[in-house]
Amino acid sequence: MPEVTIHIGGRGFEVSCQEGEESYLHSAAKMLDDEAQVLSDQIGRMPEARMLLMAGLMLADKTAAVEDRIKEVEAELAERMQELEVLKNAPAPEPERIEIPVVPPQVNESLAELAARTEALAQQIEEQAAG
Repeated sequence: MPEVTIHIGGRGFEVSCQEGEESYLHSAAKMLDDEAQVLSDQIGRMPEARMLLMAGLMLADKTAAVEDRIKEVEAELAERMQELEVLKNAPAPEPERIEIPVVPPQVNESLAELAARTEALAQQIEEQAAG
């Protein structure tokens, strides 16, 4: 088992870890050291056990807040997944029907009459132009 020296709150500690876990241990120690540094900046020098306890409690508080947020996000995700399932299983919406208005017969008759007049006028103009 590898022996690793970690530094927390300006103090060195020799700890053992599994082979290949050294980087994880250094990462965890850095998190604890960051919290210890906050304590040291706010309170000043304190006994090692108290510093480690307080830094650990601060990390535990952050972890609890993250776990609560994860639960909220998971619950919201579950709701969205249910909504998605409902939408997937819902029947396809009916295509929108477009109503084409029926042209009243009077309009057709008026258009036919206008067409006939237009043709008569065109014929008169052609006759006048020719003659």
